[in-house]
Amino acid sequence: MRKRGGRKRAIGTRAPTLIAMAVNDRWSLDFVSDQLTDGRRVRVLTVVDDCIRECLGLVADTSLSGPRVARELDRIIEERGKPRMIVSGNGSEFTSNANS
Repeated sequence: MRKRGGRKRAIGTRAPTLIAMAVNDRWSLDFVSDQLTDGRRVRVLTVVDDCIRECLGLVADTSLSGPRVARELDRIIEERGKPRMIVSGNGSEFTSNANS
């Protein structure tokens, strides 16, 4: 029998997350999903300003491509200004070959 490999760990040390003290200091991006009664999955991109806990954008669709996510972020940046930092989870949702 082959020996099972160990858990992957991050290389290097992590910097502590900074507390957002002003509007547009840090935005959080995440995907949430649900399933319709016919079996199709619905994905929602959520964009939140961490300082004031304001939802800056909710983008719902059955498929959210990389160019679509980039386009929606560009639209929010035009309205609100550019954030100092954007954070996201460790999921594979933001893995893409999008060219903007």
